[in-house]
Amino acid sequence: MNGIGGGVAGRLTKDGYSDRQSGQMTVELAVLVPVVIVVALIVVNLMEFVEACAAFDRLSLDEVIAEGVSPPGEQSVAASVVAVEAALRAALGREGSCDVEVRAESVSAGEGERLLSVAPLLTRYTCTLVYRPWPRELRLPGITYSAPFALRHERTLVIDRYRPGVVV
Repeated sequence: MNGIGGGVAGRLTKDGYSDRQSGQMTVELAVLVPVVIVVALIVVNLMEFVEACAAFDRLSLDEVIAEGVSPPGEQSVAASVVAVEAALRAALGREGSCDVEVRAESVSAGEGERLLSVAPLLTRYTCTLVYRPWPRELRLPGITYSAPFALRHERTLVIDRYRPGVVV
C-alpha cells in the first residue's frame, strides 16, 4: 500500500472524491423521499378538492333550480331535499371521495321584524360537499401523514319553490 486511500478516509476515485461521499447521497435520498411523497399527496388531494368544489358550485345551483322548484312526486320540502341530494350525487360522480348533504329551511323575518316581501314562501337550500382525502393515513419511515377527517365546502341558494325561475 502506498498510503493513498488505505486509511479511514477511503479510496480516492479518478475524480478525486472518496467512496464514502457516494454513500452520503444515498442516505440523503432515503431521508428526502418520504417527505417528497407526503408533499405530493397533499398537493394532489388539494387539487382534487379544488376541482370537486368548482364542479360542485356549478352543479349545486343547477340542481337546486331544477329539482328544488319542482321535485318529482310529492311537492314538499323534504321531497325536494331528497331529489336535490340524489341529483347532486349522480351529477358529481365521486362516490369514493365525496359526499353531498342538502338541507332546506324557510326564509323568514327575525323576531320583531316585518318582512314585506313579494314572495313570502322563500326557501334557502344549503348544499354541502364533504371531501375525504386519500389516503386517510400514510406511514413511511420517519413520517406519518394523517389526513383531516373531512374538508367541507358549502353553497347556498334562496329560491321561491312555488314560482319556477324565481331565484333570490
